[in-house]
Parts: sequence; C-alpha cells; structure tokens
Amino acid sequence: MNPGASTPDTALAAKIARLVQERGWNQEDFARITQLNRHTVRQILQPREGRRLRNATVLACAQALGLTVHELRALPLERLLPRMRGVAPAEGDDKLKRLYEYATQPELLAWLDRHADRARRLTDAEIDQLLALQGPDGPLARMGVEHVVELLERKRRLHEKVESIANTEYLALLEQIVELLHEKVRPSGLS
Repeated sequence: MNPGASTPDTALAAKIARLVQERGWNQEDFARITQLNRHTVRQILQPREGRRLRNATVLACAQALGLTVHELRALPLERLLPRMRGVAPAEGDDKLKRLYEYATQPELLAWLDRHADRARRLTDAEIDQLLALQGPDGPLARMGVEHVVELLERKRRLHEKVESIANTEYLALLEQIVELLHEKVRPSGLS
C-alpha cells in the first residue's frame, strides 16, 4: 500500500469525525450518544492509518448521526453535512415546533436533530407521552430516546394492523387472541 494513501477505514473515520464536529459534539458527547467506550471514540475522532473500524462500531456511529450504514459509507461528505446542521422547524411544522419547545433533555433534542422525519410522524398522543417521560431520572433518561420512540412506533404499527384485521372476517379470531393475551397481563382484581 502506498504510505501516503488513505485506507477506506481511515477515510471513513475522518468522515465521521467531520460529521461529529458539525453536530457540535465533543468526544464525551459522542461516546455517550454512541455508547462506545472513550478509547474507541478517540480512535475514530483522531484517526491513524491502519486502524480498522468494526462493523458494530460503524453501525453505532451511523445511528448516532441519524444515518444508515450505507449512507455513512457511500454518500459524500458534502451531502451529509447539511443533515448534521440540525433541523429548524419550518413554518407550519407544528409537531416539530412543539417538540423543540417542550423538550428539556439534551438527548431528546439531539434525537430530534437527527430524526426530524420520524418526529413529524409521531401522533399528538405519542408526543405527549414522549414529553411526559422526560426528567433526569425519568424513563427517557433510563431507557434512551431511541428505545422509547421505537416502542411508540411499534405500538402505532400494531394498532394499525389490529385496526385493519378488525375490519375483516377475522374479527372473532382477533377478539379471542386479544382476550387470551389480556387475561395473561391484566392485574388481578381488575375487569
């Protein structure tokens, strides 16, 4: 290999470092958000020739930056930089405005910057739930924003599927399944 040439992993680490810089994150922030150890983060943000990035590390970096692994690897830096600059809610973007206005946790604000498209798809009830879970010792801090939003999205998809099944000839079967599950989880003494 040519000593002056950059390896693909070194180039990728340099791209990640630039995107992290654009977000305004320091090493501590990036380590916390990616849940990678500080040594690994230091190696990414201060890349040296010959270092290899593990797939799990690249995945953690991509998720933290609000990208897919493919986007992180394939898209040029010029196309990714605008996505890192955060999303100011546009006029008429009431859901995002409300979230930005009432979000107090830095992790929630960082998630909003990375996932404005997903935030726009949240229902008003889901937004209420998300905001209610904030707090230094609240569920959002304990479980993580991404996990909580994934749960909200999963519940929404499940409700949509149940609604569509309820409008078919399988309504009676759906009722039986739901009743069986409800009996399993229902606290005793409640009807």
